Amino acid sequence: MKTVRVAAAIIIQDDKVFATQRGYGAFKDGWEFPGGKIEDGETPREALVREIKEELDTEIEVTDFLETVEYDYPDFHLSMDCFFCTIRSGELVLKEHEAARWLTAETLDSVEWLPADLGLVADIKKYLTDRKTGSG
Repeated sequence: MKTVRVAAAIIIQDDKVFATQRGYGAFKDGWEFPGGKIEDGETPREALVREIKEELDTEIEVTDFLETVEYDYPDFHLSMDCFFCTIRSGELVLKEHEAARWLTAETLDSVEWLPADLGLVADIKKYLTDRKTGSG
């Protein structure tokens, strides 16, 4: 099975996380953390900065590594490096996505996550809750 390597941005601002809805492809309408494919010669962090600039016209700062998600879709294996990020500049313009939302720990379950992204929700919920209560 073919492996697709991607990087995902967990963009945090004001105790909320940015989620996007796919506007194309086999997983159209599913919700995900934005990002994209890692090109040859790129680190996951470099790919993330490039992809967010291309897809959302925004410059981000990649801060902490969260985890690597390994997920088998029917036609390929996804290896997704996930990083917490902050916005440096830009307005998060949707160029390829149908919709976007800022979600709190309480509203993270309110969208239909793509299967690979769904596995991150519990960890992100804990991270947001810990930040809010100061216990993280």
